[in-house]
Amino acid sequence: GTRIKELNELIIQSAGEVFNISSPKQLSEILFDKLGLKPTKKTKSGYSTDAAVLESLKSAHPIIEFILEIRELEKLKNTYVDVLPSLVQGWSGRLHTHFNQVITATGRLSSTNPNLQNIPVRTDLGKRIRSTFIAKDEDHVLMAADYSQIELRVFAHLSKDPNLIEAYCNEVDIHTETAAAIYQVDPAFVDS
Repeated sequence: GTRIKELNELIIQSAGEVFNISSPKQLSEILFDKLGLKPTKKTKSGYSTDAAVLESLKSAHPIIEFILEIRELEKLKNTYVDVLPSLVQGWSGRLHTHFNQVITATGRLSSTNPNLQNIPVRTDLGKRIRSTFIAKDEDHVLMAADYSQIELRVFAHLSKDPNLIEAYCNEVDIHTETAAAIYQVDPAFVDS
């Protein structure tokens, strides 16, 4: 919260006026009209200020770094830091997620209150938040599981396609195998 307040002040100082940083329209006016930065993407309502646009403008003006940082901090604060304490169960003093198998259209398992599938890992702050999720004691563990392309595995089983089945039995990357077959090259020559 303290850093968000500091960033708000730095952004307003950099802009030279008070404005609503959360308003894409006002932010667009500051960045592209007032500060003269070159817009890279236009939307129905004006120039885009989405993350990709801001990333491309990082070196154009110091205000961009402040905006990217405040967005990251606000997301972490609003999604995790402020919410997670309210989800702690009184009976255990711990978080207990709810796993749902019938909510997603694909039939994948989802997790709610909290959504353990979206705990951040890319940034140092995100890693700090993730590090707060710990097992109850040494007799318990947190487990991460991945269906690993479950739809394609089901498709391989139902279609009985020998190439798909062989790829999965040999634990090769199905996307690499598919690209190699389509372009008639050795899998070693397939890049991302």
